[in-house]
Amino acid sequence: MATILDEYEDSLSRSAVLQPGCPSVGIPHSGYVNAQLEKEVPIFTKQRIDFTPSERITSLVVSCNQLCMSLGKDTLLRIDLGKANEPNHVELGRKDDARVHKMFLDHTGSHLLIALSSTEVLYVNRNGQKVRPLARWKGQLVESVGWNKALGTESSTGPILVGTAQGQIFEAELSASEGGLFGPAPDLYFRPLYTLNEEGGPAPVCSLEAERGPDGRGFVIATTRQRLFQFIGRPVEGAETQGFSGLFAAYTDHPPPFREFPSNLGYSELAFYTPKLRSAPRAFAWMMGDGVLYGALDCGRPDSLLSEERVWEYPEGVGPGASPPLAIVLTQFHFLLLLADRVEAVCTLTGQVVLRDHFLEKFGPLRHMVKDSATGQLWAYTERAVFRYHVQREARDVWRTYLDMNRFDLAKEYCRERPDCLDTVLAREAEFCFRQRRYLESARCYALTQSYFEEIALKFLEARQEEALAEFLQRKLASLKPSERTQATLLTTWLTELYLSRLGALQGDPDALGLYRETRERFRAFLSSPRHKEWLFASRASIHELLASHGDTEHMVHFAVIMQDYERVVAYHCQHEAYEEALAVLARHRDPQLFYKFSPVLIRHIPRQLVDAWIEMGSRLDARQLIPALVNYSQGGETQQVSQAIRYMEFCVNVLGETEQAIHNYLLSLYARGQPASLLAYLEQAGASPHRVHYDLKYALRLCAEHGHHRACVHVYKVLELYEEAVDLALQVDVDLAKQCADLPEEDEELRKKLWLKIARHVVQEEEDVQTAMACLASCPLLKIEDVLPFFPDFVTIDHFKEAICSSLKAYNHHIQELQREMEEATASAQRIRRDLQELRGRYGTVEPQDKCATCDFPLLNRPFYLFLCGHMFHADCLLQAVRPGLPAYKQARLEELQRKLGAAVPPAKGSARAKEAEAGAAAVGPSREQLKADLDELVAAECVYCGELMIRSIDRPFIDPQRYEEEHLSWL
Repeated sequence: MATILDEYEDSLSRSAVLQPGCPSVGIPHSGYVNAQLEKEVPIFTKQRIDFTPSERITSLVVSCNQLCMSLGKDTLLRIDLGKANEPNHVELGRKDDARVHKMFLDHTGSHLLIALSSTEVLYVNRNGQKVRPLARWKGQLVESVGWNKALGTESSTGPILVGTAQGQIFEAELSASEGGLFGPAPDLYFRPLYTLNEEGGPAPVCSLEAERGPDGRGFVIATTRQRLFQFIGRPVEGAETQGFSGLFAAYTDHPPPFREFPSNLGYSELAFYTPKLRSAPRAFAWMMGDGVLYGALDCGRPDSLLSEERVWEYPEGVGPGASPPLAIVLTQFHFLLLLADRVEAVCTLTGQVVLRDHFLEKFGPLRHMVKDSATGQLWAYTERAVFRYHVQREARDVWRTYLDMNRFDLAKEYCRERPDCLDTVLAREAEFCFRQRRYLESARCYALTQSYFEEIALKFLEARQEEALAEFLQRKLASLKPSERTQATLLTTWLTELYLSRLGALQGDPDALGLYRETRERFRAFLSSPRHKEWLFASRASIHELLASHGDTEHMVHFAVIMQDYERVVAYHCQHEAYEEALAVLARHRDPQLFYKFSPVLIRHIPRQLVDAWIEMGSRLDARQLIPALVNYSQGGETQQVSQAIRYMEFCVNVLGETEQAIHNYLLSLYARGQPASLLAYLEQAGASPHRVHYDLKYALRLCAEHGHHRACVHVYKVLELYEEAVDLALQVDVDLAKQCADLPEEDEELRKKLWLKIARHVVQEEEDVQTAMACLASCPLLKIEDVLPFFPDFVTIDHFKEAICSSLKAYNHHIQELQREMEEATASAQRIRRDLQELRGRYGTVEPQDKCATCDFPLLNRPFYLFLCGHMFHADCLLQAVRPGLPAYKQARLEELQRKLGAAVPPAKGSARAKEAEAGAAAVGPSREQLKADLDELVAAECVYCGELMIRSIDRPFIDPQRYEEEHLSWL
């Protein structure tokens, strides 16, 4: 057995040899090419296991990749197929002549039962080497075992069913725990449940299968030689164990339902097909005398587990009178019958024999055949050889069978991953539906195929099935790729034409009103379909032309709304004078560009509603682009037209805070023409700063002058700071207004005085009112009586100016007194300064020998030095170096010049007449040395470098000169 898997893989590789010269097969009208480059691997591949038994094989079982076979009468061989090179031999320890009758292996491959012909049963666990007899089972010849797939584990079988040759069904449970010499037995219990009978009395229980449905119900199928029994029931609520006693107890008073066939083989066998391990079985096959009863298993049915039953007769030469079948196994679509010399596979869909595999006589007759439900592999054996069948791609040709049966749904399901086959199925289904006059279904299927588009379209046109043709075109349109724009344009245009033609034909027929509405809804659904939106948008121009050619304005507007072509919708409403509907579309979709385009039309008919819509749009609209519409509208000059324009401009300025000059200028023009009372209020609200107003001052001045709004002109003059012009114009309107303008230039007293003189002259010369002139004189403190006297006529007596002249004299007298007081204060201050200078001349300071310079920290008396009143002492040269950087450039130049002149001056010599003469000569030429030193001291020693303003000014100076920073930085590295 060491080379079982290796040889199997070699056989598979040999069966997949490339066959040269195989022709390629094309599917008509499908667009696919199935190039068959390899020889198709058979569904059932047989392989003989390289194993020669030491004794004859009496029984063999396989489950969950665990193979167990009995050799002779006393040897058990166990093989884990995952480790085929490590077989395990177990001696049964039998001394009598009992032989192995049957073996049973559970679904986990852990629990093995060996039924002996002596009515004894042995138990072997996969993890143990000890063969343990089951004492409670003694005396029963076991024919079948129903394993518990729901509760069975590797350590315990859970409740199981046991069928005997005497027709009895027992319930038992086995445990793998071995214990010591007096430990617990493996058979926990063994109790009878039911007895199966045929016409002649109890009959052997040939097969037992136990399943549990998704709703918790239990199902048991038991077969005898001629009958198939079903036991269905729920476990008893509150029961401590989950056994089968409650299920069988329901059939104590009445027999269970059964199927019976008269012919008899002397035995029968039941096989289940389970797609996955631990899942519910899907189908069954019962081998009995009349043939094979095949059907589906439906755990949801209340009365019977079996459904879709049918009997397949045995193939020719197989049956009770000829070569009886020995065993049966069931796959997804086939059942395999084991005969003495061959294996025949029959398709469960058609009943045809798809495999007849003969065995050589040298191996001897076949004994039995089993299936490993975990791997799907089939095993057959003789007394001297073991064979394995591997099932490969069993469902690959099932689609063709279902196709021949016209079961298209199942055919499509089994060729879903093969596009060429799926296309064939769809094309056949479409043709079938077309012949059955199910045109809509046919169109849906044709749309999924690769058949020629023109042929299918002509086919529906010849049959006058426009509705089916539209369905076909819609589905073809939905399957197009984004790059296929030409095809999409063609299909969308064709579909639109079909719908419009049908609507036109139905519109005039009162009996087809319901069909017309249904067609209209389908057409609108097509136009608004998100699936077709991209193609409809690309073809919108041609669709609009089609709609226009049919005169279908309703759908033209509907389609424009769907395509969000609101410009076309609004234009349509405007052409039909439905201005409120047009404005409703604009207000609903809030597109600024559409407002700009259609506002000139709408404002002539619904100005108030349009302005309301503008205001609702708020800042989303640019008011500058609406000015042309307003200008065109307001040129009529009516009050209502101007008021609507002013209302929107006021909203822009007051609410939105617009600062654009064009908007403010236009508002000014509207005020000047329609609401003069609001003009001055607007100008005053804008302010008097020329830099903060948003309108054009010159334009405003010209506008106000043209319309004769003098007060507004005065205000603009004031903003422009043209006070003389403002006063001149204000004097034509109101003297009080002129006075307000005259007080505006607060910083320019000469201008104010000039302006007030203009007012005084106007009052005297124009109004000839002396009292008013005197009041004007009192209003401005800058004017005096002598300034206004020249304006009065000669006949005016002095009595009118007596009070003004007295007030002027008093003011002069008061001014003279103020001057005298200031002169006395200046004299006293000069005397105090002279006294302080006398005191400073007598002040002195003391310098100790140990005193040091505040800058260089060297003894002070070594060189010339300076002593300041604050106590700081500096060498002359140190002070010069400290002061120089803080001096302005012109003072630094002056300092260098003084140093140069001082160095060139002749030093004084005491007691020398020549020296005095030289000094006198030098003084005659230029400043003396003493004068130069005094000038130098004034620059350098005017204040202490540490306590004076020089130190304060140096507070923001960096410690390191920026020009020397890099050099200083490198010196620290």
